[in-house]
Amino acid sequence: MHLYHKFQLLALVSTVLCTLPLHADAESDVRKKAVHYEDFGAKGDGKTDDSAAIRKAHAHANHHGLPVRANDQAVYYIGDQDQPAQIQTNTHFGTARFIIDDRAIKNHRVPVFLVPSTQKPVPLPKITKLTRHQKRLAISLPSDCIVHVSNRRVKHYIRKGLNPNKGKDQSDVFLVRKNGLIDPDTPILWDFDHISRIRATPIDTSPLTISGGHFTTIANNEKSEYDYYARGITIQRSNVTLQGINHLITGEGDHGAPYHGFVNIRECANVTVLDCSLSGHKTYRTIGRADKPVSMGSYDITVTRAINVSFINCKQLNDIKDSSRWGIMASNYCKNLSYDGCTLSRFDAHMGVAGAVIKNSTLGHAGLNAIGHGTLTVENSTIYGRNLVNLRSDYGSNWRGEFIIRNCKFIPACGKPISPSLIGGHNDGSHDFGYPCHMPAKITIHNLHIDDSQHPNNYKGPSIFANFNPNFTSNQGAQKHPYTLTKEVVLENITTASGLPLRVSDNTSMFKNVSVQEKQNK
Repeated sequence: MHLYHKFQLLALVSTVLCTLPLHADAESDVRKKAVHYEDFGAKGDGKTDDSAAIRKAHAHANHHGLPVRANDQAVYYIGDQDQPAQIQTNTHFGTARFIIDDRAIKNHRVPVFLVPSTQKPVPLPKITKLTRHQKRLAISLPSDCIVHVSNRRVKHYIRKGLNPNKGKDQSDVFLVRKNGLIDPDTPILWDFDHISRIRATPIDTSPLTISGGHFTTIANNEKSEYDYYARGITIQRSNVTLQGINHLITGEGDHGAPYHGFVNIRECANVTVLDCSLSGHKTYRTIGRADKPVSMGSYDITVTRAINVSFINCKQLNDIKDSSRWGIMASNYCKNLSYDGCTLSRFDAHMGVAGAVIKNSTLGHAGLNAIGHGTLTVENSTIYGRNLVNLRSDYGSNWRGEFIIRNCKFIPACGKPISPSLIGGHNDGSHDFGYPCHMPAKITIHNLHIDDSQHPNNYKGPSIFANFNPNFTSNQGAQKHPYTLTKEVVLENITTASGLPLRVSDNTSMFKNVSVQEKQNK
């Protein structure tokens, strides 16, 4: 059975279980019945704060292994709360509505719902070193585990730009089988000459489904500063399906603090977000670390140190071309992220991804932003960003691997008159990002239409590469921090609305040694 259909079947079984009525008197049948929030004092009137009742209901359900079902007609109001409601059993929100009021709360970093793992970390023997693409650890485990490793002596992702920093500890996350074999789809990305911390957590094997629900966030109106709100659903458990969630945002004014993400997936594996409708947040400005004005990122989706996370048939409730709203998604330190059948304003690998797939999808004004490793595949999709793929310049425009792009349409800058490049980015070799920087070694593009019908005067046609280093000349000396360029580009059936051919780059000196092969249409 295909993975997608397996998840659909699991969600259907969960829904059936959650519709079972609660019979409080039959203690012997307690494991067969659903828990309702009203059983613990929830009013569901849209005015009374039901957060404590919701928390108690889930605590009871977790203790007895029971599913939870919300009242379809209820409107649950969520005010200030000290603790999240922990979801450890199948939960069906149905058509119930939840109002999350962020206007006057103290604990803005506490999620409304937390989905924790019940697995305890596994003690590991002392491991002092790891090597890139190492195939196994000399250990045996009680079950398959997610392994997190870090090295405080080495800094990566030393950011450049308006929000510079001194970098983050070298780190990685990967899957290890019981026999110590490292899953080849989650390879170790770096050489670790020292290990400051290593942790193995068993993967939850039983599936958990959370479905339904109409959530509305009344946005905060705090100062526009980097003080992120986390009032949503935080998933820290493997093997979870989040299905049919709807999230709206109201009350955004002329200032406010940013959001980590209504859907926040962290330190877990095998999570599917299916048939969900989410919202882009209004963009506010503040003063960045370089003491200059910057726009603050504010997200409805954040994925951090997670593996095998899929978004299937998800859409954005507000306009994906509205540039007054920040791109809806961000990710850090992840492996194997995918969009399939999604209509969202952005895909972003912030501090790296290893393996990403965008297919059957439409990406809005913020486009496709990628830093990472392995293969980035884009197929049967429409991209409205300023570039077909933007290699983030604040982290060195680094991709150590290849791009495969098939059967796509590129509408630069949502149709505004610009001179577009397929691959955007910047690296002049002057900054140490904490790692050697690469462009994808090979880029393969089959069947791409570029809608450049709107373009500026004196337009020369689209280019493959942006001008990554305007200072680069043919007689330039060695760079302080060399940037390894693409070796090979394979093109087949590239068409433009303007009728102008695809060029290599405005900077012909920089890309003169790139092999560009144009295959004939079959």
